[in-house]
Amino acid sequence: MPIGFHIGPLFIRYYGIILMLGAVAAAFLAERLARRRKLNSDFVWDALIWVLIGGIVGARLWHVFTVPPSMQAIGITTEHYLTHPLDLINTTKGGLGIPGAILGGGLALYLYSRRKKTSFLMWADIAAPTVALGQAIGRWGNFINQEVYGKPTDLPWAITIQPPYRLPEYWDVEKYHPLFLYESLWNFANMALLLWLGKKYPDRLKEGDLFLTYLVGYPIGRFFLEFLRLDSPVIGTINTNQTIMLIVAIVAAGLLFWRHRPKQTPQNTPPAEDAAA
Repeated sequence: MPIGFHIGPLFIRYYGIILMLGAVAAAFLAERLARRRKLNSDFVWDALIWVLIGGIVGARLWHVFTVPPSMQAIGITTEHYLTHPLDLINTTKGGLGIPGAILGGGLALYLYSRRKKTSFLMWADIAAPTVALGQAIGRWGNFINQEVYGKPTDLPWAITIQPPYRLPEYWDVEKYHPLFLYESLWNFANMALLLWLGKKYPDRLKEGDLFLTYLVGYPIGRFFLEFLRLDSPVIGTINTNQTIMLIVAIVAAGLLFWRHRPKQTPQNTPPAEDAAA
């Protein structure tokens, strides 16, 4: 399967094209959602470049500090990246980490919102379903690169991974779970849920609720999909991504519950003369 094409001396990767398609689709959806709220949709396009830069930097740093075991086995470690600056910025050596992209993009959106003196939580709510859409589309870049596949399987929808892209211990196994597809479908479902909630309960939702709901939905899916992943970064025997996803989901769910906890009505106190009697 080709991974790109040449335009003169320049090689264009399909992976990059798919990621940009996801970003643009997310921006168009965000523009529509902003207009529905009667907000200035120019904010979306003005903020997009900053969010993309923050997302890419965050995604790369996440990979650098959570290097999978297969790369560590060939000497590509965090220390290697930090002592080889060219490899640090070369995304063809290693890759990008989605959690870091969310963190970096979210930080960029926060700083840009502060600069424009507007509500970060309001724009984070608008961004939540659009981020899920961008992720759903972007995961198909992993299909082109023959990466983010799961454990071996004989299921009818299993995908074939070519020998150069297989882990050494699975060099003689052809069929694997299409983990990228599972996550893509989960993200589409997460997007649909967030859009439905925003449309169904606009008067009951507080600013930041949709963002927190995203931080519950995506990590839950990622937590369970990590059980199928073959090359997850670990600290000791702990799956780093899976553990962080679980913590994020629990904290976000706790914040949602706290924000919407039933309010206690004060009990009636007896009049002063009755109390003195």
